[in-house]
Amino acid sequence: MSTSSRDRQQKSYTLMRMIYDLTMSVLFLGMSLLMLFPKWFKLLQFEDIDQSFRYLFGGICLLYGGFRLYRGLKKNY
Repeated sequence: MSTSSRDRQQKSYTLMRMIYDLTMSVLFLGMSLLMLFPKWFKLLQFEDIDQSFRYLFGGICLLYGGFRLYRGLKKNY
């Protein structure tokens, strides 16, 4: 395999991983917003969930979404 072919393959892999990480970070950060602030979005289904569970799960989603965002922007694969 030539080096230019390998370079293109590496660039396409990096681009795919970056897009995947950024998409997943948006989903996790969005889920954290829904869990932490259900009254802003008027979601009665989320308001009925135990408050301590919502804050714990929302915090975990916020941390993991931030990590995925950092990893997607860093692009060190």
